[in-house]
Amino acid sequence: MTGRLASTSILILSISASGLTLAAAKSAVGQGGPPRTDVAASAAAAGDEQWRHDLEGWRDRRAKEISAPDGWLTLTGMGWLKSGINSMGSGAGNLIRLSAQAPERVGLLTVSGDIVQLLSPAGGFPAELTVDGQPAREGPLTVDDYKPSTIGWRGMTFVVLKRGDRYVLRIKDADTPGRKGFHGLNWYAPDARYRVTARWIPFKPPQVQEIPTVIGTTLRLPAPGLAMFLLNGEVQHLEPVIEDPQSKILFFILKDATSTTATYGGGRFLHTDLPDHGLDQPGNLTLDFNRLENPPCAYTNYATCPLPPEQNRMKVAVEAGEQRYEH
Repeated sequence: MTGRLASTSILILSISASGLTLAAAKSAVGQGGPPRTDVAASAAAAGDEQWRHDLEGWRDRRAKEISAPDGWLTLTGMGWLKSGINSMGSGAGNLIRLSAQAPERVGLLTVSGDIVQLLSPAGGFPAELTVDGQPAREGPLTVDDYKPSTIGWRGMTFVVLKRGDRYVLRIKDADTPGRKGFHGLNWYAPDARYRVTARWIPFKPPQVQEIPTVIGTTLRLPAPGLAMFLLNGEVQHLEPVIEDPQSKILFFILKDATSTTATYGGGRFLHTDLPDHGLDQPGNLTLDFNRLENPPCAYTNYATCPLPPEQNRMKVAVEAGEQRYEH
């Protein structure tokens, strides 16, 4: 049985075996049930106010992250590295050409198998060049998506990442016009109807999901199960992946019907806590679609974003979370 057929079978069986009928699902998301007492209504109102407060705080923090000196608005370029020596600088003879304000020769990046090193150009490193905040020295660089070595010069930073079987230099500039012209993010108004309790159905055994990217590569990420929930009267299911093995966060890469009109065409991301009984046991988790966020590709042409897998392309409109970014 393939992974997709297995997912469908699990979904059908779980509705029956867990007793999660359509009527029960509606009750779980607050669309049915007995009238509330005054005390219950007051408690619900207080909870709703706290939820809105937390949501607005999260949205404010996200805007600050996007517009930070090292945020996605500062990503101004990328250069693919070849095996051997890769020179970088603003001079015409460099393999990786930087903007005019950068030094003519910044350094040499050498690629040999799985080892990437920084070497000094003729005449030495330029003044103020740093690696991880310290004066630049020759040596190997850490190539890691979670904590890579960062080469810095004034407001510019350079990081080497691995994409597929190749290495790429990511270039950021805090003084880019895109960051200076930042005027905030666009959001749907908070809507509690898009904060749902989902039933967690673990895959046994866990699967590995192949996630396509905008640059044509494929990511292979752990896929521990699926989340089943009711939205606008219809049963839906989404499959998250685990992006960072050390993290306690589920990563949903999804797309819905609003992507052709109001939201980013390449899909959106949602990060959630783990289910209440862990990944390997049936349980529940909260999906707050008011926290849907745009991928980095919504802000820059130089990100290497994952795309929603087929099973996470929803036909319903999720009118919640972040809308298209207006440059």
